[in-house]
Amino acid sequence: MNYVQLVNSVLRRLRETEVSSVSDNAYSKLIGEFVNDAKRQVEDAYPWNALSETLTAVTADGIFNYVLVGSGQRFRVIDVLNDTSNSIVQLATTRWMNEQFLLTSVQKGSPKYYNFNGTNSNGDTQVDLFPIPNGVYDIRFNVIKPQVALSADADILLIPSEPVIFNATARAIAERGEDGGILAGEMAFIYNQSLSDAIAIESGRYIEESAWMAI
Repeated sequence: MNYVQLVNSVLRRLRETEVSSVSDNAYSKLIGEFVNDAKRQVEDAYPWNALSETLTAVTADGIFNYVLVGSGQRFRVIDVLNDTSNSIVQLATTRWMNEQFLLTSVQKGSPKYYNFNGTNSNGDTQVDLFPIPNGVYDIRFNVIKPQVALSADADILLIPSEPVIFNATARAIAERGEDGGILAGEMAFIYNQSLSDAIAIESGRYIEESAWMAI
């Protein structure tokens, strides 16, 4: 569903007039805000496969700090691969990384460890790599990255739409108070059930993500 369809789905449940654009009036804009608030909450509830993305850091000789462009700060890491050396890059603690950088003779080579180290002025996450790269390596960060806030009417929601709609409706009912229809608490229960069902369906498709095996 796109942004305006989501807003209209909420408006219908509130017995309000549908709109041709989210920006048509003050109330549709408010519902649009609730839709984005609900989207964020549903995104945070589960690592939805639709939000999976690969971010790549291309190294240069002697440089250990890189910016994951477009990453923001709300992503979750699935795994990190050194695509050039065909190896897994492992997460290391900040203290351990600092100790390696403080050695008299700092090791250089193909990166085997990473550690997140702050953000840049654009709000994107920075990462340190060790050993310090001695050349060009493609380091692939496979992540679950939340979708940017919906803004244009035609923006398509990537995650399941029902939990977002029910969550936004509950927020709208709570905002204006009881009006003879369904109570906010009842709609919140419907949202929780819808979210639980969506997670159950999704997790059933990717059962290997929760399966453990000896290697």
